[in-house]
Amino acid sequence: MIKIWGRSSSVNVQKVLWAVRELALPHTTEQVGGAFGGLDTPEYGAMNPNRKVPVIDDGGLILWESNAIVRYLAARYSEGALWPTDVAQRALADQWMDWTATEWQLAIVPAFRGLIRTPEDQRDLAAIEASTRQGNALALILENALQKHEYIAGSQFSMADIVLGCVAHRWLSMPIERPATPTMSAWYRRLMMRPATQGVLVLPLS
Repeated sequence: MIKIWGRSSSVNVQKVLWAVRELALPHTTEQVGGAFGGLDTPEYGAMNPNRKVPVIDDGGLILWESNAIVRYLAARYSEGALWPTDVAQRALADQWMDWTATEWQLAIVPAFRGLIRTPEDQRDLAAIEASTRQGNALALILENALQKHEYIAGSQFSMADIVLGCVAHRWLSMPIERPATPTMSAWYRRLMMRPATQGVLVLPLS
């Protein structure tokens, strides 16, 4: 039984929840972080010295960093499916997972926090505008890449689509002006039809 710590509204926790549901892995969850607190306890710090979410315990293996967790789950429980056995395809999946973490997800944080988690009279409009502009430019990179095949690493749904899909859910659901991304939007709709997303990628954003 896998145990997952982290509040379900966190995009990084959503990646892990989607992965375990995709793999039909027995799991339990404990809501920590944000309004739930719990990150400053000695017990949590012993598991994750960064005091962030998510953390998992899989049979005594304690693991943090959401993309690393998704990779681990895919490699251990879904070789040949979420974890591509073809080295080139797996490298593409890794590439897009890293791009998500270091580029797109990072870029949209100010817009998300400003529009979704900050009262209107306290918003930094310049930061929101800059974040939106950068996020739009990066979204067009993804739009172009998805024109080459059905999923981000090829014809098969993989771990990279989970990571990207969680961030796309935020981006496409925020109240902002966006360029037309018909290919990305069609890909996102395919992802949202997967049963494992239900109850994980929810609206309204919070």
